[in-house]
Amino acid sequence: MTSTLAGLTALVTGGASGIGLATAELLSEYGADVAVLDLDPAAVRAPLRGFTADVTDDDSVRSAVEETARQLGGIDILVNNAGTGAAGTVADNPDEEWARVLDVNVLGIVRVTRAALPYLRRSAHAAVVNTCSIAATAGLPQRALYSASKGAVLSLTLAMAADHVREGIRVNCVNPGTVDTPWVGRLLDAAADPVAERAALNGRQPTGRLVTAQEVAAAIAYLASPAAGSTTGTALAVDGGMAGLRLRPEPQA
Repeated sequence: MTSTLAGLTALVTGGASGIGLATAELLSEYGADVAVLDLDPAAVRAPLRGFTADVTDDDSVRSAVEETARQLGGIDILVNNAGTGAAGTVADNPDEEWARVLDVNVLGIVRVTRAALPYLRRSAHAAVVNTCSIAATAGLPQRALYSASKGAVLSLTLAMAADHVREGIRVNCVNPGTVDTPWVGRLLDAAADPVAERAALNGRQPTGRLVTAQEVAAAIAYLASPAAGSTTGTALAVDGGMAGLRLRPEPQA
């Protein structure tokens, strides 16, 4: 498995922690030369290459992508992972917060992909993988803004796949369930009863536990690999069965 991406180059946004870092490390383990774009890439260690970029700033994105492509010698794989969260109903967030989250989660993908397209078009194995969410396909409480942003990511993924398939660029996304990331950890810490809240999140997924960042990374690596050469316009759920399974309640002891 360690040579499945040998000779390919990859760019991962939001790659300094959580799903992004797990993905960058796995792509590197599989043989790719990997660069990470992040607001603070200080945690990125060799052989990964860290670049500072803000996905809400087009000049920042273009500059970082250009330097990444120069150092890597091109871009074969783009993982649009940078994102932010939000909690609450439609009544709980002001317009400014809606604009901020959509700017990061949706327009961030637009900016980075737009800057990377000239390099992807030159690749024989071009692949884009967007980090979406189970929130795009399931109604989750207290996630109106976040769900709206990820629903847009799902639709954007399909549109991008249609636009670029004849250019030889595959576009897919992963739909993780609740992942044990620093952001989720902060949500749990802020809960009135963190232990009960974690138990509720665990119980929401049929496997009875949170998804790991490494499990999402494995799905991203597959979609990015030439082994998935006939897979495009697909949303791959990594959600512990949440999207498709309907289990009966466990018998009471």
